[in-house]
Amino acid sequence: MNTLPTLSGAANPTPDPDQHGGPDLRSWLATLEAAGQLRRITAPVHWNEEIGAITRANLCLGGPALLFENIVGHADTRCTKLLTSALGSRSQVRLMLGLPDDTSDAQIVAHLRDTFRNPVAPRVVPTGPVKQNILDGADIDLAQFPVPKWHGEDGGRYIDTFCGVVTQDPVTGRDNIGVYRGMIVGRDQIAKLLVPSQGWGGHMAQYKPEPMPVAVVYGWHDVLPFCAGSPFPKSICEWDMMGALLHRPVDLVACESVPLHVPATAEIVVEGFIDPDPSTFVVEGPFAEYPGFMGDAAPAPVLHVTRITHRDDPVLRGTLEGIRPGALNEDSIVNFARSAISWNTLDDLGIGGITDLWMTEVTNGQNTLVQIQNRYRGHAQQIASALWGTGGSMWFHKNVMVVEEDIDIHDPVALDWAMSYRVNAGRGDIAFFGPGLGSSLDPSTPPEHNDTNKYGAGEWTRVLIDATRSWDIAPRETWGGRRFPPTDRLTPELEARIAARWQEYGIGIPYLDDAGRERLTLARLSKRMPQV
Repeated sequence: MNTLPTLSGAANPTPDPDQHGGPDLRSWLATLEAAGQLRRITAPVHWNEEIGAITRANLCLGGPALLFENIVGHADTRCTKLLTSALGSRSQVRLMLGLPDDTSDAQIVAHLRDTFRNPVAPRVVPTGPVKQNILDGADIDLAQFPVPKWHGEDGGRYIDTFCGVVTQDPVTGRDNIGVYRGMIVGRDQIAKLLVPSQGWGGHMAQYKPEPMPVAVVYGWHDVLPFCAGSPFPKSICEWDMMGALLHRPVDLVACESVPLHVPATAEIVVEGFIDPDPSTFVVEGPFAEYPGFMGDAAPAPVLHVTRITHRDDPVLRGTLEGIRPGALNEDSIVNFARSAISWNTLDDLGIGGITDLWMTEVTNGQNTLVQIQNRYRGHAQQIASALWGTGGSMWFHKNVMVVEEDIDIHDPVALDWAMSYRVNAGRGDIAFFGPGLGSSLDPSTPPEHNDTNKYGAGEWTRVLIDATRSWDIAPRETWGGRRFPPTDRLTPELEARIAARWQEYGIGIPYLDDAGRERLTLARLSKRMPQV
């Protein structure tokens, strides 16, 4: 079933890239280069660990996008270039979204919340540059692409990292585009980590016992991995969200050997089928996954490649995983989208009073922070329960912390203060849920409980930390009729008086910083602390 609108016009047997001036990887590269956010690496580098090491160091330093143009062993192969680190910093996210350099994290999330409310459906076009080269049979050879071995302990060369894996619900006809890792295991074979409880895992269950058609997109505008790695509800198609970010439809073309569609201006597309029969599985891994630890090897289904299409002089897109303190990556930056989607989901469920939401980068969203107007008893529990019931809870929302409006969820000092003085475990402020489904890649769970082939998911016991002020504390006269003692703070009158005389005191530091924000914590609290 396909309800995509079609752009009228006869098919062009020799695709002309000039006819497709819309967003793609090349326009994104031009945008990055114009902003000083692209470096072309012409020195010879090796695909075996060296590219991964350079990428890791560059991301840690907050560096630019890296286009490797001289990869050892790939001077004369079909593809000679690899792009990474093109969505690895806040500067690049703001650039992609067209936002000013001083846009805060909370403002980025708010922008994405609004943008995702305005989907732009894709359209089908007759052809495109991705059809310039069509390979089948003996011409298919994944070794022709400069796929890195990203980490020393990886089980092989991982081609599927920051790509878009396209499958379709055979009943509704709705596409799903996800980011699912894959390791080359043969000339025309990619072993895939496929978790049954994920979007495409549900699709494969509907195709059983028949093989599932799959298309993998390597290199298009980076809105593709940004959206593909985000937990949109099942009713939302990622093509629509990419169109929303670009403010125009995504132009799609039909694949050659599978009943799917891919961007007409993609760099490289691999088509094929995945057999659900466990007897066909091969060992995939180990791989240094998002928690920052090495993952185990395990039997996995195989994508059997039936076609490869690519542009002339294509660019492969990839990235490395592994997140730990001081070492974030491109996947962690996608948490801007994940935070916006989770907030919209709560809003759609009728849960009000949310004033900010952030899925922390170093945990890749396993820890979720929510700021609220605390409107009723059980508000925090309602939020945590709703997040734990979403499809995205497979990978996200392991630990949820809810705070009130005076606590900046982007400030670890404020969170530490709230954890200390608004949480009493003996009063029910810490709640556990589970064990239930969770990430199979979290090393805090024993490996025997993380067997997705046996259980279909990993195992988590989730935690809610309710760091809001208790409704069970009675108001007191000595607290001015409030349920919680007032903070020790400056009165507005006293703050105004000392601000006016600040230079006279000769302390030598400005009272206000360049952005006009108060330096004094007590002064800041005096303006932000709600009365309860």
